[in-house]
Amino acid sequence: MKKFTLLFMLMASASLMANISAAEKIALVRLYKSTNGKNWTNKWDLKQPETTWYGVKIQNDKVVSIDLSNNNLKGEIPSEIGNLTGLIRLNFFKNQLSGTVPAEIGKLKSLMFLNLAFNKFTGEIPATVGELTSLKSMELSMNSFSGQLPASIGKCSRLQTLAVYNNELAGQIPTEIYKLNSLKVLLLSSNKFTGKLSREVANLTSLENLSLFENNLEGQVPFALEKLGSLKEMNISYNKFNGPVSHQLAQLDVMHMKMINEQGLAVNLPVEDKTSAVAEEE
Repeated sequence: MKKFTLLFMLMASASLMANISAAEKIALVRLYKSTNGKNWTNKWDLKQPETTWYGVKIQNDKVVSIDLSNNNLKGEIPSEIGNLTGLIRLNFFKNQLSGTVPAEIGKLKSLMFLNLAFNKFTGEIPATVGELTSLKSMELSMNSFSGQLPASIGKCSRLQTLAVYNNELAGQIPTEIYKLNSLKVLLLSSNKFTGKLSREVANLTSLENLSLFENNLEGQVPFALEKLGSLKEMNISYNKFNGPVSHQLAQLDVMHMKMINEQGLAVNLPVEDKTSAVAEEE
């Protein structure tokens, strides 16, 4: 029993003495200082080993996870975040972070889960997010991101969740997004997207939830949406789509295809027989 206890103590001690690189430690300290660490809800004691720091997970002397959600972070993400090349999960959900997201985030090649939702970020989403080829989930909702949605996201072939609702994003939905056939959740609502919804949306064969609610999209609602056999929830209302829709699409939409007409009034799209509607679309 004594040998077992001694072995356990030695293993615990070794865990606490895990050594991350100087570059990674610099990144963590810069993060702490640039986000007003002294006023975090759960603070770090910089004199203690990094293994004891709240929300930080270390494996094989690499920082693999940072979860500081709802922890009263204020300030900006430092560019040194790119030093944490072993990161798999980065979660800053529901804080008061501001400024732009540094381009160096694209150096996190192992990152699988990125959550920056419910903060105060501004500026464009950096195109370097397209270099996060291991990414499965990217949640950037409830911020003030502007500009266009980067076409480079189309390189994130493993992406399953893309949520950017409630921002100031504009322009057309990049066609590269329609190549993400692993995508299950696509939430683009409450932005300023324009243009048409491409029939290529039918390529998103894994899609389960589609929300384009409250944008400025126009043109015919593509009947190709009916090909999405996994689709369980859809809301594309409060856009400027026109033309007829089928019963199936009207029923699938949460608000039954309620659109904003030229007079700014909410009207429902006419529901017609699918065959004649498709003929009109062609």
